[in-house]
Amino acid sequence: MNADADRSPARMSPWRFVVWFGTVSLLADVVYEGARSITGPLLASLGASALLVGVVTGAGEAAALGLRLVSGPLADRTGRFWGLAIGGYALTVVSVPLLGVAGVLWAACVLVIAERVGKAVRSPAKDTLLSHAAAATGRGRGFAVHEALDQIGALVGPLLVAGVLALTGDDYGPALGVLALPGLAVLLVLWWLRARVPSPREYERETGAAAPEPGAGRLPRAFWTYAAFTAVTTSGFAPFGVLSYHLVQRHLLTAAWVPVLYAAAMAVDAVAALATGWLYDRIGPRVLVALPVLTAAVAALAFTGTAPVAAAGALVWGAAMGIQESTLRATVADLVPAGRRATAYGLFAGAVGAGSLVGGALTGGLYGYSIPLLVTVVVAVQVLAVALLAALRTTRH
Repeated sequence: MNADADRSPARMSPWRFVVWFGTVSLLADVVYEGARSITGPLLASLGASALLVGVVTGAGEAAALGLRLVSGPLADRTGRFWGLAIGGYALTVVSVPLLGVAGVLWAACVLVIAERVGKAVRSPAKDTLLSHAAAATGRGRGFAVHEALDQIGALVGPLLVAGVLALTGDDYGPALGVLALPGLAVLLVLWWLRARVPSPREYERETGAAAPEPGAGRLPRAFWTYAAFTAVTTSGFAPFGVLSYHLVQRHLLTAAWVPVLYAAAMAVDAVAALATGWLYDRIGPRVLVALPVLTAAVAALAFTGTAPVAAAGALVWGAAMGIQESTLRATVADLVPAGRRATAYGLFAGAVGAGSLVGGALTGGLYGYSIPLLVTVVVAVQVLAVALLAALRTTRH
């Protein structure tokens, strides 16, 4: 039986559901953002080059996004949104503590990618569950509040890791091992929330929105234009692994300070998500023009040889991430009807995943060749992205 066929009323208000689902993401972010904040230095300590760091982190993001091509349609066909969400979170919270005791480069690379596979499994289902409640709260605001809560975890996780690194003399094992505790809390809260709200789709039905059957209808043309825009702009976006590699290898920051900077970037992420979410509910996708502008600015600032300027580039990186993780996802929900939404999130993420893989390899490769060329290429790519965003307005009307 379809797991979301149950039409019993939701036993929690839409805003409370958004907040509790944001709490799940908060706890999960303590785990995996804590790990991501030191991925570059960790891999470098095991002998990785800048190119390998870029490829592995880019491949991880590609896995986190590209595999949603499978998990998204699977969620729509089976209706097992809660099961996929819980399973994906479980894979992530198990992989991170193991990363701290891997000891060899190949195993660490596998675990970095495995953590991202967990995100691939859960994300279309999670975004679809959230989109139903956000239909009642306002798409931009609902996704933005969720992202802001998410980023509290992204702030706490890196700071926790930084503190343990400082206490242990840069020992990655204890720094990642301590993240097992919030990982357990993720699973406990998810099981409780599922019991309280077994069918979040009722939130959207109560707004009077149409609810086509799963799999019905084609994805609209505007969706494909939008997916192309996000893929192109992401293909010029440097992973934080490459940024942190630059900071440590050029002796601009110590390994212990990199997570602190990452935490600051996550705070900027939360502010950017709230600001663009509020604007999105008022002016629509036009607010997304900020994304290619910020992406180009990251390349121009983050790879300089001056610590304050490079740190400013990392904060701009956080602002771009805030838009990627909130307003981009809200737009998909507005472009695609509920019955095809998980599939759309999977396809959308697959396009962005391809862009992430290109972005990691491109910035990592060009970093070792010519930083001025890196900046030039990224700016050119973002000009193309702006053109695609302009085309989206035409396809929607």
